[in-house]
Amino acid sequence: MGKLFSDREIRGVIYLLPLAGLFVVGALLVRPAADPAAAADIERRLEERTDSVVPAPFDPNTVDYETLRRLGLSKREAVSLLKYRAAGKVFRIPEDVALCYGFSDSLYRRLAPYIRIGRAYAFERRSDADSAGRGRQGKIRTEPLRLPLEPFGIDTVGVAWLRATGIFTKRQAEAFVRWRNLAGLRDMEEVRELRYVSDSAACIFARYALFPAREPDRTVEPLELNRADSAALRAVYGIGEKTVTAILAYRERLGGFHRVEQLAEVPGVTEANYEKILQQICCDSCEIRKIDINFAAPNELRGHPYLPPRTLRKLLKTRQLKGGWSTLGEMIDDRILTAEEAARLAPYLRFGVRNDENTFR
Repeated sequence: MGKLFSDREIRGVIYLLPLAGLFVVGALLVRPAADPAAAADIERRLEERTDSVVPAPFDPNTVDYETLRRLGLSKREAVSLLKYRAAGKVFRIPEDVALCYGFSDSLYRRLAPYIRIGRAYAFERRSDADSAGRGRQGKIRTEPLRLPLEPFGIDTVGVAWLRATGIFTKRQAEAFVRWRNLAGLRDMEEVRELRYVSDSAACIFARYALFPAREPDRTVEPLELNRADSAALRAVYGIGEKTVTAILAYRERLGGFHRVEQLAEVPGVTEANYEKILQQICCDSCEIRKIDINFAAPNELRGHPYLPPRTLRKLLKTRQLKGGWSTLGEMIDDRILTAEEAARLAPYLRFGVRNDENTFR
């Protein structure tokens, strides 16, 4: 079988390959480097605002780029709103505009007086189920709801009213009313803790909801924190639905509360709620679940809030070499714990000894 290429063709390819490599290297070397000043100039242009601001009413669902620029938005902010809308977002209430990426609170406050939500985009409610309101297939037509909402009592509104305003779906409205009747809602913090209350719904409640003036009953005996179940915790003024779960989870990890002040360590307990709760609870330190530091398995120690992973690794390594400890002072001397960490852990530890004549030193 003959050769595919002649010797002359092979020599030509051998000569051309180095030349092609040199050409590629030369092209890379002469390519202009990125200019930091040019990049900074582009960034500055994106952030600059037009000199002639013309405030005028606008609908964020239909407004175009040029109008947004005339309203005083930077190029980046105008594009952000248009991208948000292109992703399928519908602005139902003016507060939805504040959710656009890059919109500051001050920018939203400046735009808020000019935002007008069109009838085609506002929350919808069912029209009266009469003959004039039914279509040919017998389905009830809907008409958009304009939201001049009036202040309403949070403890008096029902499922039908919440559905008519468009704040909730039917299932959400039923869950809301059921929870309110069961546990009560005393402030906006408790409303925001409900899982089915969106940011948009929370904005409506914050502006229009009226809460009954209630104070905790000072005559009721304080709730013992270590024995309380979820229902008892929820009855405490200042503890919401999500906070109940967080308290129970932290109590399990901790082994019980030694002092009521430890409640401030629970994720989700705000400073305002902490002050309310503190006057209604107490702690029985006898209910604490203690850990035998000399014999507890690693799984039992792992996850305790006062034993971070680094401290736990050092503790287990030293315990394996030494055998154990008799006092917290020994653990401080061995540099397992600092004095502050030892003071926090003291109520939760006990020091077991071997059954033979050798004790831990």
